[in-house]
Amino acid sequence: MQSRHGTFYVTGNHEYYAGALPWIAEVKRLGMEVLLNEHRIVHRQGAQLSIGGVTDFNAGGFYREHKSDPQKAFENSPEGVVRILLAHQPRSIQAAAKAGVHLQLSGHTHGGQFFPGNLFVPLQQPFVKGLHRFQNTQIFVHSGTGYWGPPLRVGTNAEIALIRLQRSDSNSVSKIAHPVEPFP
Repeated sequence: MQSRHGTFYVTGNHEYYAGALPWIAEVKRLGMEVLLNEHRIVHRQGAQLSIGGVTDFNAGGFYREHKSDPQKAFENSPEGVVRILLAHQPRSIQAAAKAGVHLQLSGHTHGGQFFPGNLFVPLQQPFVKGLHRFQNTQIFVHSGTGYWGPPLRVGTNAEIALIRLQRSDSNSVSKIAHPVEPFP
């Protein structure tokens, strides 16, 4: 599979538990662009899209210079361009909305994964899975394909999501196709 516009990567909590810097170096060696509170501009069919990425929500506790900052991620981003933020944890959404992000793509929760853990995830994260809106920002939380801890899922499925963005008259993400789950 070949990406037309780049392959972007943001850190999650487990990279920091294991010492993030060697992980970041390896991801770069593999040819991915690691976005550490920064953005890239993607050009397509005469339009621009700003794709930003932040470090994990708790990364600042491991490395002060890795404090998650959506506002910084979009510094010097062109005005009037749609902003998409890659943020591992959904709880970045409040700062993302303040930074003028149109769409945040997150994971971290594994969709709740299994009982009783699924009861606690909403206490930490504002959204567990699926597409939601927070103020003027949409957020999609991906359930993932793997697991954390025990190799099981109860009450949620693994998913591979296809997200299709459609241009609107204004500079906003007006419509997002529902995620596709080809492996029930």
